[in-house]
Amino acid sequence: MSRTVHLFDQPERFVVGTVGLPGERQFYLQAKDGPRVVSVALEKQQAGLLAERLEALLDEVVRRSNETADIPTTLIAGTEDTAPLDSPVSAEFTVGALGLGWNAETSMIVIEAHEVTEDPGEIPDLEEDSDDESAPDLLRVRLTGTQARSFVQRTTAVVAAGRPPCPFCELPLDPSGHICPRSNGYRR
Repeated sequence: MSRTVHLFDQPERFVVGTVGLPGERQFYLQAKDGPRVVSVALEKQQAGLLAERLEALLDEVVRRSNETADIPTTLIAGTEDTAPLDSPVSAEFTVGALGLGWNAETSMIVIEAHEVTEDPGEIPDLEEDSDDESAPDLLRVRLTGTQARSFVQRTTAVVAAGRPPCPFCELPLDPSGHICPRSNGYRR
């Protein structure tokens, strides 16, 4: 099967969203530009780490540029995206590896999501396309600083919207309760 590269330069929308109830949610990265919509499945931890690392990258770019980079230090009011994922949600592939970078020439954030493979091998450098047709599928998105800040805010909120943590062990609480390892298995 041949490799598919989904490329989005400044998409209308790039978000993390979920389908399902807390505890059973499936996380998706979704890029939209006009009628074209691409969704890829990923884990909650991958989404959370992507938001965390992206925020750190944005802050570092602002710091190194002495605050002259075209990146807002906080989200501009009115730019937040709270809409649900565009339907129907159908994953093109499941994410195995994520890449994140700053392109100084274009002043754009680059996010790459590589399909999960049985042989992890080497992940190519950002924005470097392989001629190997057997390489894993790829979603590559280029974002402005404002789009990236909006992505971070939404992703952080979506990840935090799950089940509340147990006050003792920090594991997620199910609606029916949970057996806490810190309380030696007793239900309270």
